[in-house]
Amino acid sequence: MKKHTRAAVLASVLAVAAGLLSACSLSTADAVCNTGEYPVIAVGSTGSACMKNGETPSKGYARYPKGKVPQHVGDKWDTYWESHTVDAHGSVVPVP
Repeated sequence: MKKHTRAAVLASVLAVAAGLLSACSLSTADAVCNTGEYPVIAVGSTGSACMKNGETPSKGYARYPKGKVPQHVGDKWDTYWESHTVDAHGSVVPVP
């Protein structure tokens, strides 16, 4: 193989590797829940869990209020729910 051909092949391999690595960084690793799940909040505390799509939240958990659902660890709503929760009536309240 000629020297310039090897360099072109090496450059192509590196470009593909870089593309694969950047695709991995777009994974759901920092998502609050896995694909096919949605987050729920523990009533009266800052705890949370993930439920399978289509399932009703387990006893002691509730859906987050519409528009206030955390999607990624550390996002606006994930941070907000560190100091807030929902009460038994579904009202947003500060953590006791």
